Amino acid sequence: MQDLEDAIRFLQQGDWQAAHPIVQAQSGPAADWGHAIVHMLEGDVDNADYWYRRARRARPDPFDAEREIAALARDVEAQRGE
Repeated sequence: MQDLEDAIRFLQQGDWQAAHPIVQAQSGPAADWGHAIVHMLEGDVDNADYWYRRARRARPDPFDAEREIAALARDVEAQRGE
């Protein structure tokens, strides 16, 4: 989970380029969700939709990056506590 937490910190800072290799190297729904967010920030909606499907999540419309990143952070934190 530490790697995903690092990726979330980069996303919170607006640095999707730094977050991308981290989420790309991870597996599981949270990493897929982070990957989707990265591609939304990049502006590649089609690729983001692919990762949202893998994460079994619907892409929010309208997309609110701050809200989505905060939700991902809560999810990762909850998983860490399990």
